[in-house]
Amino acid sequence: MSTELSILTGAPTVGAAPFLVRPAESAADLAAYHRLRRESFVVEQGLFSGTDRDDVDDDPRAVVLLATAPDGAVLGGVRVAPCTDVDLGWWSGSRLVVAREKRSRAVGPALIRAACAHVETAGVVRFDATVQSRHVPMFTALGWTATGPTVLAGAPHETMRWTIDTVARLVRSTKAMLAGVLAPLATAPLGLGASGFRGDDGVPVPGSDIIAACDAIVPSMVERDPEWAGWCAALVNLNDLSAMGATPVGMLDAVGAPTTSLLTRVIRGLGRASDAWGVPVLGGHTQVGVPAALSVTALGRTSSPVRAGGGAVGDELSLTADLGGGWRPGYHGLQWDSTSARFGSDLREMGSFVARAAPRAAKDVSMAGLAGTVGMLAEASGTGAEIDVARIPRPGGADLGRWITCFPGFAMITADRPGRRLPPAGPATSAACGRLTSEPGVTLRWPDGATTSAISAAVTGLGPA
Repeated sequence: MSTELSILTGAPTVGAAPFLVRPAESAADLAAYHRLRRESFVVEQGLFSGTDRDDVDDDPRAVVLLATAPDGAVLGGVRVAPCTDVDLGWWSGSRLVVAREKRSRAVGPALIRAACAHVETAGVVRFDATVQSRHVPMFTALGWTATGPTVLAGAPHETMRWTIDTVARLVRSTKAMLAGVLAPLATAPLGLGASGFRGDDGVPVPGSDIIAACDAIVPSMVERDPEWAGWCAALVNLNDLSAMGATPVGMLDAVGAPTTSLLTRVIRGLGRASDAWGVPVLGGHTQVGVPAALSVTALGRTSSPVRAGGGAVGDELSLTADLGGGWRPGYHGLQWDSTSARFGSDLREMGSFVARAAPRAAKDVSMAGLAGTVGMLAEASGTGAEIDVARIPRPGGADLGRWITCFPGFAMITADRPGRRLPPAGPATSAACGRLTSEPGVTLRWPDGATTSAISAAVTGLGPA
């Protein structure tokens, strides 16, 4: 190290980290972990007779995380695995074990933190553990919450839960600022829409049967994937009209790009969408030599618009979603592309679903994800909501955490009286998966009857529509 650098950073230090937490990678890794478990749970503590092995050890979905010393010795481990046969995003941690050596004193907390990070990265929404009572203070210090006492293997334990706030973080970053930012627009007559339509997907144009919707595409997406951006600019606006029960009649676009090449590709994507849905681009504004920008306004017609705020406590929530397709390349876990390979007839049949269903309330699932959009519908209706996790229609290639926070292509949330039949929606799948409640926010109900909070309060702050 040069003298100049050593003045800034201090003298160089040499030394290996005391241990590394990593996934088990071999049969030898697993054997070492099982030996530690047997020594601790069978021999030392006498919790089990002969072996502590169980069905979780045979579950191919289970993941074992190990803490290893620089010399390769296994100092401790923990396993995480789904709690249900069909993975619903509910996982548990178990068989946390640490070697008795003095060097292992920090291993337990490190393994717990690593387990939490691993499951969140895997899209898990609920993470539980059953902990020996003497270890509860350690878990509590790391941010876990005790949910109740129990007995396991004849010893007192506590069930505990790690709060995963993926949905709440998404809502805070995309919608929570709306009331404050839009406040200057709310003072004018009809500002932010007529009574009953505030915060809706589209807005009735006063004195007409026209519904107008407007959305912009993130500039980085326009630059990175211009044809997909053009397609999505039409998709999100036509979904907005669909949620209002309106039949689209045309679109207006405003497009800017630094080069003619990028501009052409954006327009190509928009044009392909226009052809697929059979909805013309009537005009707009086009500019080159400027930073990338794209927004579309869509116009539709209906004499009976469906409000987002028309729901009431006790109404049944249903999700109608196109489960075909897959993650858009480059946007895994963020954007589900169910529409770009569909025939125009399928797109139009899905688009007319809300108009044919005529529910009390409807909203299209967009950037706030399924849970956030349910929260917006509930807020507009002056209610809260509960989602039954096991009943959510979901593609096989999407874990629950990402599915309820992604942009899903075509997906509509509707609220109506319980048991009312929904009409066919083309290739889309419909299922009742929740209800509107009197408690603010959005909760998730799990197969064991437990509920967890996804959103604790209003999503936008705009209040009832």
